[in-house]
Amino acid sequence: MSELARPLVVDLDGTLIASDLLVESASDYIAHHPLGALRLPGWLRAGKATLKRELASRVDLDVAVLPYREDVVAWLTAERATGRRLILATASDARQAEAVAAHLGLFDEVLATGDGVNLKGPAKAAALVERFGEHGFDYVGDHADDLPVWRAAAVGHLVGPRSGVEGQARGVTEVGRVFGRHGRSLRDAIGVLRPYQWVKNALILVPLLTAQRLGDAEAVGDTLLALLTFCLVASSVYVLNDLADVAHDRHHPRKRSRAFASGRLPLMAGWLLWPTLAVVGFAIAALFLPGLYCAALAAYLVLTVAYTFWLKQQPVVDVVALGMLYTSRIVAGAAAIDVELSMWLLTFSMFFFLSLALIKRVSELARLRRTAGPAGINARGRGYRPADLELLSSYGVASSVAAVVIFSLYVDDPKTSVLYATPELLWCSVPVLLAWLMRVWLLAHRGEMDEDPILFAIRDRASIATGGILVAVFVLAKVVTM
Repeated sequence: MSELARPLVVDLDGTLIASDLLVESASDYIAHHPLGALRLPGWLRAGKATLKRELASRVDLDVAVLPYREDVVAWLTAERATGRRLILATASDARQAEAVAAHLGLFDEVLATGDGVNLKGPAKAAALVERFGEHGFDYVGDHADDLPVWRAAAVGHLVGPRSGVEGQARGVTEVGRVFGRHGRSLRDAIGVLRPYQWVKNALILVPLLTAQRLGDAEAVGDTLLALLTFCLVASSVYVLNDLADVAHDRHHPRKRSRAFASGRLPLMAGWLLWPTLAVVGFAIAALFLPGLYCAALAAYLVLTVAYTFWLKQQPVVDVVALGMLYTSRIVAGAAAIDVELSMWLLTFSMFFFLSLALIKRVSELARLRRTAGPAGINARGRGYRPADLELLSSYGVASSVAAVVIFSLYVDDPKTSVLYATPELLWCSVPVLLAWLMRVWLLAHRGEMDEDPILFAIRDRASIATGGILVAVFVLAKVVTM
């Protein structure tokens, strides 16, 4: 039988897409129903086919944005153009497989898991032999589980085979095309930790500075250890957030290139990574830092998880939660070295970071308005509309002004005077801070602000200069006597 006369049978998971529909479904289900994760073991005990059926009935995957292997799709398109029959044969649930086939419009037939039969390995091979005869088809797969199918196929094509799989396949069939592995790198693995976001955790240092304990070696050591554990726990939540946001990220012009959304890193790796980071962070904290710090770290984790799954979908509540998350870093830093926090510092940080959180939302809405128009669609997963832009801007500017007023009251507080040789110099920082806040709001209004103002600030020369001026003012107020 000629190659053209033989149907080309294509696997789905890891072959047609750089992901796995079962993991995609479970991940989406947990993201929308966190407590529903408790039901997964029961479904699995009834068999994988039952697990897939239950998930498929509860999850509405957007198959249009799945991480398809573009090189494989292009080849299949060319094969179909020659008149060759294409068959999608997968262990994924039949409903989801049919949806993928309908979206691509390439396949003449779909064979998938259903009626209690998990169409994988030997079961798939038996079904294909019954349908097309021994060596009556070519097969495109990716995993060692496909070896029984390749053995029954005339020609086996491999997509991103893991180490050793290609050699095993050559031992059971004639190997045709071999597609390279989907690009994965150490950079992707590190990237999901978002190390660039760790700059926010520098807020843990604030209590050490305001308490003027830089000369206390023990306090410095505890603060640095707190910084390490906070980075680990924060990264665990960043990974969890990426997992929960995969569906939304795939619709985003920039975020769709993230490692999980693009399929460069498997979702399962993320579900194993995030709790590991959290456990390591808490273990170090419990061994070396005060219990009060551990409680502050736990409160941060609870609030961030609540934000990831619920709060970020609630308009206005989400930005208040973000402001609290920034402030919680300062609280944790104080708990690590057992110093009392000034109410001025806490109220200032709350309003200041609320303003920055609103800048982030305004930037997102400004981008959405440019692409969808003033009456365009809602921001995915956020609950905002482009028409909310002006109101959110007014909230943010008001929060900025409130932060500067509170800072001014701190400077004028008699308790502040005793901490500095020349406290009058601190007044020089007030217009500098006000000018910076007004500038970033101007840039946000023009659509020139990155989504995260903190990350914008560490790359922006004017912001770096502003930070340098503020530090210099406080140092001079401390050491200069007039």
